[in-house]
Amino acid sequence: MQGIASIVMECCELLSNVSEEFGALTRPYGSRAMREANKVVSGWMRGAGMTVSQDEIGNLIGHYQGTGEKTLVLGSHLDTVRDAGKYDGILGVMIAIACVQRLHDRGERLPFSIEVAAFADEEGLRFGTAFLGSSVYAGAFDEELLNLQDQDGLTLREAVRAFGGDPDALKPEGRRDGDLLGYCEVHIEQGPVLEEHDLPVGIVTAINGQSRVGLVFDGKAGHAGTVPMEGRQDALCAAAEFVLEVERAAKAEPESVATVGEVATFPGAANVIPGRAEFSLDIRHQDDEVRERLRDHLKMRAEEIATSRGCGYEWQLRQETRAVPTDQDLSDLLAGAVEDSGIAVHRLPSGAGHDAAQLAGLTPVAMLFVRCKEGISHNPAESVTQEDVGVAVEVMDRFLERVKEGLSLS
Repeated sequence: MQGIASIVMECCELLSNVSEEFGALTRPYGSRAMREANKVVSGWMRGAGMTVSQDEIGNLIGHYQGTGEKTLVLGSHLDTVRDAGKYDGILGVMIAIACVQRLHDRGERLPFSIEVAAFADEEGLRFGTAFLGSSVYAGAFDEELLNLQDQDGLTLREAVRAFGGDPDALKPEGRRDGDLLGYCEVHIEQGPVLEEHDLPVGIVTAINGQSRVGLVFDGKAGHAGTVPMEGRQDALCAAAEFVLEVERAAKAEPESVATVGEVATFPGAANVIPGRAEFSLDIRHQDDEVRERLRDHLKMRAEEIATSRGCGYEWQLRQETRAVPTDQDLSDLLAGAVEDSGIAVHRLPSGAGHDAAQLAGLTPVAMLFVRCKEGISHNPAESVTQEDVGVAVEVMDRFLERVKEGLSLS
């Protein structure tokens, strides 16, 4: 499998140069770079014997026709965070194409079709809400999101139209599930567990629930040298107090994680008291009740902090995804494929969100994690080995055989 693994690595390397920023991999939804990535990947899909289409949100869909009426979906996403690594999302798409390429090279058609889905927005970099691509595919898109604005004031509605889609068709665009066998996603682990167990791959048991919030503190700008400390309405100080509360509260809830990853202050001058602070909040937990309790606590504390500092505040719940267990039967087929490859089966939950969480509302889902060095992700240092990629391709090849055998017995 090392020959095909080498090609997968080369494809990931090539796509790492398709970026909106020089010297850093940044590929947001609807961007020039996203358009170029879709163009490149569509060529690879066609070369693997697939017919290719792009849906209304911009998801790239490759279809490899089988001999039966059912369809198995493989895939991941092509968008990135800012200054990203080469493999988050992209590796899963490339391995899916590689599996189809092997079938095509052998002239083999399975008793089911394979659909490779390369989702257009999983990270939410541009509009602050994740899973736009897979939510449309799964028929779970929230039409209210069309009014979200990016940092330039462009709405999602405008971005969809500029990307070649019809924003009014997103809600009914969802794929019908009548022919689906399931969805399987290969993804780097983005954590250290597999490395600690010296294993190249692992089986995902569940995907943590997630809340994404946009917050604003509105204070009063003033001269940094003339306004006394007493009575200031410093929006950044309010935000700073809240950020520390996020850290404290998340630590108090076992296995919770909460992050403020974006902060912007206005007017943004060294000698002006910040009159407005805009920032993000990301909360995750495998138990939805715990996540919701933490979310509600932080909302209450935001209001208290704003009141105590004489500031106004806004709380916008941008997106919530419930914790999603993977499908037992499909995961067992994947685990059997791991065993067939001579690898010990290790099962683990995912702290990160994935497109599989959206697809679970449409069809059974399974996920295969691939070991990444030191668990580093969302970082240019993100790294996988060719050997581990080869194992993942072999596992997926055997997984397809197991799905084929299961169909023949049914």
